[in-house]
Amino acid sequence: MLVDTVYGGARFLTGPEFTPVDVLAVHHGRIVALGDDARELPARRRIDLGGAAVVPGFHDAHNHLAWFGMALDELPLGAGDVRSVDDVYAAVAARAAELSPGSWIIGSGYDQNKLLGGHPNAEALDRAAPQHRVWLKHVSGHMCVVNSAVLTDLDLNHVPEGGDVVHDAAGSPTGLLREQAQLLLRPLVYPIPVDRVTRAIERANHELLAQGVTSVQEAGIGGGWIGRTPIELGAYQNARAEHVLNLRVTVMVAADAMHVVEAAEEDEMRFGLDLGLRTGFGDDHLRIGAMKIFADGSLVGRTAAMCDPYVGDDGGRGYFQTPPAELRETIRLAHRSGWQVATHAIGDRAVAEVLDIYEEVLTAHPRPDHRHRIEHCGITRPEQIERIARLGVIPVPQGRFVHELGDGMISAVGAERAEWCYRQKSFLDAGVELPASSDRPVVDGRPLLGLRDLVQRRTAGGAVLAASERLTRAQALRAYTYGSAYAGFAERRVGRLEPGYLADFAVLSADPLQVEDLGEVAVLATVVGGDTVHDAVGLC
Repeated sequence: MLVDTVYGGARFLTGPEFTPVDVLAVHHGRIVALGDDARELPARRRIDLGGAAVVPGFHDAHNHLAWFGMALDELPLGAGDVRSVDDVYAAVAARAAELSPGSWIIGSGYDQNKLLGGHPNAEALDRAAPQHRVWLKHVSGHMCVVNSAVLTDLDLNHVPEGGDVVHDAAGSPTGLLREQAQLLLRPLVYPIPVDRVTRAIERANHELLAQGVTSVQEAGIGGGWIGRTPIELGAYQNARAEHVLNLRVTVMVAADAMHVVEAAEEDEMRFGLDLGLRTGFGDDHLRIGAMKIFADGSLVGRTAAMCDPYVGDDGGRGYFQTPPAELRETIRLAHRSGWQVATHAIGDRAVAEVLDIYEEVLTAHPRPDHRHRIEHCGITRPEQIERIARLGVIPVPQGRFVHELGDGMISAVGAERAEWCYRQKSFLDAGVELPASSDRPVVDGRPLLGLRDLVQRRTAGGAVLAASERLTRAQALRAYTYGSAYAGFAERRVGRLEPGYLADFAVLSADPLQVEDLGEVAVLATVVGGDTVHDAVGLC
């Protein structure tokens, strides 16, 4: 058999146990042989990888590809860019000097927990940019701050349920819009032209491939606050047709982009997209995944629905973005219509509500291998872990949050409940197949940093958050490969280096199971379907 490529001179971590072999053969985009079986195969090309380590391509189970690509053009306000709220105002003033009056200044990534002075406010933004519209997005995506030029054009008398506009002691709006209140901005800024979204996808694709990512699950398109255009899937199709999208993408469809569809009385497919499209439609490069729906908000923003009050917040317990009755009915309809359901739930009160709903619909309408998900699953009480495992629900926590947002979590919930934050090991111990993800651009989504944080669980301030939830390196690598593939019904195609699997892999400077500092490992090359899509050093 003449195969396309035989790769050698590397440590290929293969199979479920990451067993090392030194040769791997690829034909027509799939792995066809390993080790001795591959060594003597005739090949059109033979590539020596120079002693590198090779792992399955990283798979981010919850990320926002287009949002990340668009954020690359916005005013950076992360912890590495600004240290105080005055730094934010200075950055806005500097950007205003570059732009014509009346234009938008859009910034992203600020975190009041890391800013001396807390949230920016409209009054100070007016002084920094008196002739511009200013819109600053919180790192979580669950709130934003705008200046008075924007506030004037918002219908503040009709704030959507599941959000609020913050006011000062005198009753004036501070400019802070939380959760669904951000929808007030939509008439001013949406829809965004599809070509701009396509270009954002192109930029994000390039960045992720350079980091060894080969598959992503886009956590919500076509509606809600994160929807950029009602025809967002078209932007992904355009990017694919233009050959600027090499990543394998599974898109979750926002619940408010779905609707009741006309069908025969005996048909169960009565909710979703036109023509009966649902989870699984597409191919190995672009597929429709779960329905995405929001239960609550953000932990560091203190809007996630909690059983007990936040620390120092006058009894505040957060709230639901989607009223529980509406949440229950939407999930019921989606489940009956064959959709996988992915529900954003961070607070333990929201997690409890979602588990109640999942159990109700699964009891009334049993469905094997549904793989319904809880996105983030931020605060999980011990008794909820057993329910998650028993119901076959997949939790999708973010290990990177521990480092970048962990200090804010501890401040919000206190040391005792911090032990329940973004669990990992507890889910594995309960028999759950654990995925890994970043929620990029909420945090720096490089998967090698994600592996480090799954293993170390150390916050940026140096605290260890729930040491009992640490993973071994092998467990972390499985989560970022096979575990994420499983969460998207793709575990038979990607996530392992085995014969029959798609030839998606990352070539690394060192073996992540052996190197001392995971953060120092470099991605040398990335291969998707046997094609080299990133090569930093001319290996492939």
